Amino acid sequence: MKKVYIFLGDGFETVEALMSVDVLRRGGVDVETVSIMNDIKVLSSHNVEVKADIMLKDAELDSCEMMILPGGLGGTNNIKANDKLISALKAQAEKGKYVCAICAAPSALGINGILKGKKATVYPGFEAEMKGAEVTGENVTVDGNIITGKGPGMALEFALTLLNTLKGEKVCADVKAGMLL
Repeated sequence: MKKVYIFLGDGFETVEALMSVDVLRRGGVDVETVSIMNDIKVLSSHNVEVKADIMLKDAELDSCEMMILPGGLGGTNNIKANDKLISALKAQAEKGKYVCAICAAPSALGINGILKGKKATVYPGFEAEMKGAEVTGENVTVDGNIITGKGPGMALEFALTLLNTLKGEKVCADVKAGMLL
């Protein structure tokens, strides 16, 4: 089974992280939340405390299929400040494996050169940090191994795109039907 990690830093956008976890698990994806903080408990941008599945130091970063970054200004700033995670994201992208981010989080990819030559979307106001990317303004943009989403209102569309990418249209359609979509 493909391993997927969702990285949580204090200030992450609640709906973007948990919607992705929920949809992917409904689809049978082995997804784990990873705290990038010094504690297994991470506080969202709206003060929802989430106990991550594992700590960053315990993540098998070389063997995962997909890395996901939820937005939220605080969470994004914590991602940008985490050298180990940034190095892992660069390596993941260079291997052609999936790197996914939504809301402000694509800016962490942009400022680190991961989006160079790629189409991507980001929360309005962060376009200047999308170095080398063609910013689409779409709800969700897929360009090869890079998947980006625009903001919290697109969390479900983003999560379903991730599921479709990993498990295909049939599993995605079954999950949508089960969610009454």
